[in-house]
Amino acid sequence: MKTVTIYTDGACSGNPGPGGWGAILEWNGVEKELSGGAADTTNNRMELTGVIRALSCLKEPCVVELYSDSKYVIDALSKGWVYGWKKKGWIKSDKKPALNVDLWQELLPLVARHEVHYHWVKGHASNEKNNRCDQLAVAESKKF
Repeated sequence: MKTVTIYTDGACSGNPGPGGWGAILEWNGVEKELSGGAADTTNNRMELTGVIRALSCLKEPCVVELYSDSKYVIDALSKGWVYGWKKKGWIKSDKKPALNVDLWQELLPLVARHEVHYHWVKGHASNEKNNRCDQLAVAESKKF
């Protein structure tokens, strides 16, 4: 399988408010940037959307090195929380409903198709690709 490196980030001005997401896909020395946004959204929705849009670009199963500064996304997937929420009818361990169920339902089949390795990176720090994704996301949010 091909190994693809993906960086993603989401941004929101106000929470909820206008938001954006950015992603960078790298394979075989080639980079592709993606971005988009929404007029009324949340930061977590934009974080999830960035991952969904990036994984949706992959035309075949791949090994994916996924980098994000979102603990919400990385921990829910890498620690298996989202699978527990789904099993319990989208109820979290604190008995409250899980949020963004529509996006999690879109993301889980994409994750299942690939061998994904999750990497949390500190936001607004020294990771050049994460910073670029942040720039893309912020620029998209300003369009609304």
